[in-house]
Amino acid sequence: MLTSNTCTSCRAFVGKTRPFPMTDFCKRTQRVTRTPIKRALTIFILAAVCAFFISCSGSGSDSKQSRAQAAGPRTVSVATAPVKRQDVPVYLSGLGAVTAFNTANIKSRVDGQIMKVNVREGQNVKQGELLIEIDSRPFQVQLDQVQAQLSRDQAQLRDAQLNLERYTSLIPSGSIAQQQVDTQKALVDQLSGTVRTDQAQIDNAKLQIIYCHITAPFDGRVGLRQVDSGNIAHASDANPMLILTQLHPIAVIFTLPEDVLPAVSKRMQQGTLEVDAFSRDDQTKLASGKLLTIDNQIDPTTGTAKLKAVFDNKDSQLWPNQFVNADLLLETRKSSTVVPTASILRGPQGTFVYAVNPDKTVQDKAVTISLTQGDTTVITSGLNPGEMVVTDGQDKLQRGSKIEMRSATPAGGPSGGRGVAPMASPNENAGHRRAAGSTGASATGSAIQGN
Repeated sequence: MLTSNTCTSCRAFVGKTRPFPMTDFCKRTQRVTRTPIKRALTIFILAAVCAFFISCSGSGSDSKQSRAQAAGPRTVSVATAPVKRQDVPVYLSGLGAVTAFNTANIKSRVDGQIMKVNVREGQNVKQGELLIEIDSRPFQVQLDQVQAQLSRDQAQLRDAQLNLERYTSLIPSGSIAQQQVDTQKALVDQLSGTVRTDQAQIDNAKLQIIYCHITAPFDGRVGLRQVDSGNIAHASDANPMLILTQLHPIAVIFTLPEDVLPAVSKRMQQGTLEVDAFSRDDQTKLASGKLLTIDNQIDPTTGTAKLKAVFDNKDSQLWPNQFVNADLLLETRKSSTVVPTASILRGPQGTFVYAVNPDKTVQDKAVTISLTQGDTTVITSGLNPGEMVVTDGQDKLQRGSKIEMRSATPAGGPSGGRGVAPMASPNENAGHRRAAGSTGASATGSAIQGN
């Protein structure tokens, strides 16, 4: 066995069986052999370290260059719209429900069998048109009996009157007692009362026959009937046989805050106010009508008052108990300076807008708002018609920023947000003045302020 001091290189010269101790020459030879490997490894490590520092210095210069570019002036893409002068309608919006102008629960006033139903469900009928027929034969029999009784009592009355005349003519001769004359006169009065009773019974029997023919009390639409021919109707029945509602015209009852009532009442004295009814989603105009009246009291729990408007409803767009949004046209402000509502910003100093300068830079201008109506805002000071204002992208702007103008996104467009709809005149479709998410609350407050 070789020990740790045995030189394996020298063993080749002396044989395999004889151990040979490691000399100083062998030790120097091993050190010389390991030196090139260490040197190569050291060079490789130094090269890797140098490459790392070079890459770090390059990325640092790139980041410094990008920061320098970000710090420099840049162009912001924004949407703009012109400041216009136009007439602005002032609307007061309230929640309401459609109510039939007249409603009748058709019931029988007599007891009898239903012989015929002359109308169909959903049919439009005229006033006086026959709806239901009830068997009138029992009442016709009563009528005949009373008429016969009347003839008998009338004959008795005539006989009593003739006897009274005879008795009266015999009084001067003393041939008859005064008591007999008075008794005969009382009999005539009694029979006269009986005749009048018979006549009243005849009128009652005729009235019952009239009640057997149920007619429409007004023009309206027949609802779903509850009974069919052959059933027995009773005057005490709780459920109606059918319901008749008047749809032309029709009414809408809506509520407004009590604060606007003085302005509405004042405008009603000057003329008739128009009311528009919109669908549940507040986007589709259903009908236009006139304000009829204001309720005589305010609801103290809600602080609102009820108003009633009437609509012709010729196209049957309104139905009883339908939920609608009612817009009352309070006034029309002539030649107002208007901007899109999306251009209005609010800061510590109040409301302002970014106006576009001729050199395509922006400047913040303080404005005074008079009225906000949907996507249109009326400005009383701070802007002039013809100027351009920024409607989108204001969060990236500051005074003096360079901009690139683009067209505004229409309300409800593909962007899905609240867009800026084109400002329409009052004679255009009323749907244009309703921006996404707009309500009548701001218009209400501004209208009162303006009055």
